Amino acid sequence: MEWYEQVQFPFGILDLDVLMDKPEEITDESTADHISLMRAWEKSNRLGLMFMRMTIANNIKTSLSQTENALEFLTAVKERFKSADKSLAGTLMAELTTIKYDGNRGVQEHILNITDKAAKLNALGMVVDESFLVQFILKSLPSQFGPFKIHYNTNKDMWNLNELTSMCVQEEVRLKQEGNHSVLVLT
Repeated sequence: MEWYEQVQFPFGILDLDVLMDKPEEITDESTADHISLMRAWEKSNRLGLMFMRMTIANNIKTSLSQTENALEFLTAVKERFKSADKSLAGTLMAELTTIKYDGNRGVQEHILNITDKAAKLNALGMVVDESFLVQFILKSLPSQFGPFKIHYNTNKDMWNLNELTSMCVQEEVRLKQEGNHSVLVLT
């Protein structure tokens, strides 16, 4: 008895089709083990394809070549998005370098947005160093944060993202409190 027959799964082996190449076709000389393996592979392939086709967006499905092999289908999806990865990387890089804090959301959410873009770039193979990211974040802050930026630049210590986020939130609170104490003079 083979390993795939010994292990009991509630739905069979769902990823057998991507773990191994398609077994040789069944012939008159095929053993019971080979027939069992082929049937398990075919079932896994059928279920895998059905699941992928059900979950992938329709506009993507129509652009892919038709195949009856789940591994080939995954390869087609990967090839389809190679060029999309390049354009996505360019878009993310442009957003990262031009994003500015507008004050509509909190500074912490702004920093999370920037770090999310950097994480997506890292996933695409474009590594964004943390100290570089700290500089991007400081550059994205408005002029009200001017004294804060000067303090960072004159300080010998380099902050990591957590420290920068904490300091920015404190500065945001200070600026809001300072704004509440201003006096409007009309003449």
